[in-house]
This record gives sequence, structure tokens and C-alpha cells, in this order.
Amino acid sequence: MRKQNSTFRAVFLSEAGGEPVNNDYFAYVELDKYACYVIADGLNEQPDAESARLAIETILLAFQERPSMRKKALRSYLCAGNRALQEAKGKNSLKASVTVLVTDYIKARYGHVGNTRMRLYRNGDIKERTEDMSLGNDMAKKSGQETDVLSRHEERNNLYTWLGCGRGFRPYISGKIKLADGDILTLYTRGIWENLDEGELKDVFAEAKDEPQECVDNIEDMLLSKQPADLGNYTFAAIFIDKVFTDPDRKRRIRKIVLVSVIVLVIAAAIALALWLLHRQRVRRTEEMERNLSDTMEYIKDGNYVRAGEECKEALEAAEKLRDKEKIGDISSYMMLIEAVNKADGLYDGQEYERALEDYMAAKERSRSADHVADEYIERKLSAINDYLAVYDYIRLGDTQYMKGDYENAEAKYLEAKRLATDIHYEDGRRQAMDALEQLYGDMAAREEKEAAKVQEKVTEETGAAELTAEGDKAFTEGDYESAKVYYAMALDKYQKLEDTQNAELLDTKLAACVKKSGEKEEQREIAEAYEEEARQLEEAGDLAEAKKKYLMAKDIYRELQDEDRAGRTENRIDMLDVDAEEERRQEAGQQAGQPQEIQDGATVSGNSSG
Repeated sequence: MRKQNSTFRAVFLSEAGGEPVNNDYFAYVELDKYACYVIADGLNEQPDAESARLAIETILLAFQERPSMRKKALRSYLCAGNRALQEAKGKNSLKASVTVLVTDYIKARYGHVGNTRMRLYRNGDIKERTEDMSLGNDMAKKSGQETDVLSRHEERNNLYTWLGCGRGFRPYISGKIKLADGDILTLYTRGIWENLDEGELKDVFAEAKDEPQECVDNIEDMLLSKQPADLGNYTFAAIFIDKVFTDPDRKRRIRKIVLVSVIVLVIAAAIALALWLLHRQRVRRTEEMERNLSDTMEYIKDGNYVRAGEECKEALEAAEKLRDKEKIGDISSYMMLIEAVNKADGLYDGQEYERALEDYMAAKERSRSADHVADEYIERKLSAINDYLAVYDYIRLGDTQYMKGDYENAEAKYLEAKRLATDIHYEDGRRQAMDALEQLYGDMAAREEKEAAKVQEKVTEETGAAELTAEGDKAFTEGDYESAKVYYAMALDKYQKLEDTQNAELLDTKLAACVKKSGEKEEQREIAEAYEEEARQLEEAGDLAEAKKKYLMAKDIYRELQDEDRAGRTENRIDMLDVDAEEERRQEAGQQAGQPQEIQDGATVSGNSSG
């Protein structure tokens, strides 16, 4: 119904001019919904070339197959014409300048290549125009010259895009142009614009009446009156738009579009709001989770695993709400680690050191899957437990030596227990060591009152030597090897004066360690710990001889590492094994003699270390 309810009148003229054959061509198709107007200027020098006709026929056929005024459609029409000229058989390639104009009787859109021209006149003024795709046009624009100068420019026909050019084909497609009643669309070839300037054409259409053919005839008369010497082919077409199609359903469609748009906007706004709220909630939960996790790390760093557990639990709950599987896995690892550490801490605080040792080892395994965040804390606890157990071992070994009447060795063990307890700030162990020493010294004073002064001096010297050794150990631990050598030398001098060859040899080893700074300590320490672990297992299995070998191997490594604390504790374990072995031999001897084993008054039975 569009064509019937609109008035588009097309008239044209096309002449050969001074040429033997007319290579220009104009044609159009007016359908119910769309109309297509095409003008072509053949660029071949051969008079019988039909590039313009072939181009227009191909374009109009493509239009009729898929009528549309979309940019993609116009480009496809021109591309079809380009292929047709390229594939045409002949001695010479076919070329043409083309302008195609498509309208839906309400709006129009054009596409063109080359230097055919289109002008839209409205109330005598030009509202839309094409631009030539030529070097001459580019040069004229660059120099700021008027369009009419192009008609005499020597590069006006030097085109960079035309129909049939092949790979460099780049047509121009305009946007939609809204038409109005009284508009005049014109299409013309270079035979017109090379001989008539813009002003002359504009004057014709400014005075145009309701007779399109009269306007076209006036243009031809004006052209011929100038009697140009080299007049070539010329074609001029005019489409007078008396009435543009008015859509009767336009207002209803607009209302419908507005209503649908409002509904869509409301729905979109609601969805956007919901998504924003969900996103905001997720961001808030993510921030809370990250904050809880950060606090968890800080509490772990501070060694406060109770508060770390509370923060980690909240972080895990936030991760579960976010359904973040990766975070849930990571935080769960932290949570299990914290629970394991808290359990071990409970046993540690209750002085159940052997059970705490097992749980800390289990926690250390869990720390591997939690970025090793608790390794340092666990190592400190393990070291403290080993020191606590070593204090008890020294005290028990001292008790054994005391029961045997070996007051000198008993005193050394008690002093070692006291020194170690002092170093690790283990007040209970220090108090027990002091109590044991007090009892020992009391007994020694009662039995050897005359030697009290000598014993006290010895104790003082040993205490001083032990403290100097402790200071040396501390300096060595801190990496201050020069200070450690001074302390060790002073302690060595004291032990030599006391004729304590064992401790003197030990200090000689430590002095050597200060000089050597032996490497690969961690690997050797792991080997020694492995020997100790094997020794403990052998000891539990009753194989005391093999256990002693492993302890000796561990002790040798600790001596090489200058870790006299562990070497001493290992030696204590060896001494305790000797005591246990001696006890077993006495029991076996008693059983063989058929006599019951008597236990001396006040003696204690040796066994494994106990918390």
C-alpha cells in the first residue's frame, strides 16, 4: 500500500552527446514497499562496452530478489554488480561509476562508487549530496576549492574506487535520509556536471514547477546551449516526490513501542536492581570473608589460635554462602589446622607433653595444606616440648645417679636440667631441678660437711660455666659467633679448672663449630631425628642394644652440628638405656639364682620420659 499512497514521479534523459555510442545507463524498479533507482557511467574506452547496462541489470535483479534499504543490503547490491563486471568475458575489463538509491517511500538511502552524482533538493536548497571518489576531489577539498572547480580538474576522473575494480572495491553507503513532500532527488553522470555547475542546476530546481519533464528538458537545453566542444555521454534523472507515504498505524505503533519500551525498561530496571542487590550482597559477603580470613591470618601470626578459630569459622560460613568452592576448600584447610593446634595446645597447657607432641606432629602435617602458616608456631611448641621432656630426663637421670651414690654426676644432671629449664623459662622444671639440687646438697653437706666449701665452690663454678655456656649457646643461636667463642673460651677455662673433661670436650667441639659454621644443618638434623625416632621405636620394642646404636648415631650428628642440648639429651637417653640394661641384668641374675629382686629403699625404676 505504500506505493499507492505516495507519489514519486521519475523522469530522465540519456544521450550519447558527441560520442558514437551511449555508455551511460539509468533504470529503476518501483515495488509496493521499496523503490530502487540506479544510474551508471561506463568507463570503458570501447564504444560498444556495456558495463553500465550490465551493472544496473545486476543491481536491480539483486534488489528484486531481496528488497531492503539496510546498509548491508545496499552494499550487497553494489558487490553483486562489481562481481558481474569482474566476471564478464571479454578482451578488456569492464568498469563503471554507479549510484544506487533505495527508498521505502518514507526515507531514502544511497550507495555509490566512482563519480556519478546524487543531489537532494528541498525548497531550492541542496540537503544531501554525494562526493566523487577521485583524486581530483580529494585535492580540491584539501585546497579548499569549490566543487565546481572539480569539473575542470585534470584528476577528476582518476578514481580510487569503481565498479569492477576488484580487491580495492570500497563503496560508500549513506545513512537514512528522511524525505518530505516536495523533495526532488537527482542522479546524473559526468557529461552533466563537467559542463553545468552546481549553481545552474540549483536555479533550475529552485524555479521548478509540477512538471518534472519540463525541468529535465530545461537542463538539456542549458547544456546544449553552451555547445561544449568535447561533450560526451550525458544522463540526468529526477525523482519528484509529491507525496511521501504516511503510515496510518504509525501513532498506534508508536504507542505500542512506547508501552513495550516502558515495560521493558521497568523489567530491565527491576532485573538490574535485583542483580545490583545480589552483586552488592555478594561483594559485602566477599569483603566480610576476606576480612575474617585476614583476621584469621593475623591471629595465627600472633599465636592466638582460639580467636583465629572464631574468625576462620565466620570466614567459612561466608564462603559457603557465596558457594565459592575454591575458598571453601582453602578455608576448611585452615579450620582443620586451627582445630588440630587448639587440641594440641590444650594438652600442652595440661602438661601432657607426650600426647601434645603427637598432636603437634599431626597439626604440622595439616599445615602443609594450609600454606605452612602454622609451621613456625608448631616448631616452637615442639622445641619447647622436647626441652620440657629433656628437663624431666635430666632430673630422672640425676635421680638415678643420686640413688647410686654418684653425687657428682647427679649434680651435673640436675644443673643441666636447671640450666635448660632456665633457658626455656620452664619454672616448674626449674623448681624441681632446684629442689633436687637442694636435696642433693643437703645430703652432701650432712655426709661431707668438711668439703662443703669445696663443693659450693665447685657448684658455683659449674653454675658459672653453665651460664657462660648458655650465653655462648644463645650467642651461637643468634649468629654472634665471636661472642660465642669468648663465652665458650671462658666456660672452657672454668671446666678445665674443674677438670670436667666431658664438658671441656663439649666446649672444644662448640668452639670448632663457631669456626666452621658447618653447613647443611637441617638435612643432618632430619637424619639425626630419624635416628632418634628409630631408636625410640627400637626402645619400645625392647631392642635396647640397637636403640643405643641409633642414639649414638644421632648423638654423633648432633655433636657435629654443635647442638649440645640434643646431643646431651641423646647421651642421657643412652645413659638411661645403660641403666635399664643393667637393671634387666640384675633381674635376670636374681631370677637365675632363684632369689627375689629387692628394691633399695628410695630407688625409682627407670623408664621412658614422662610428662
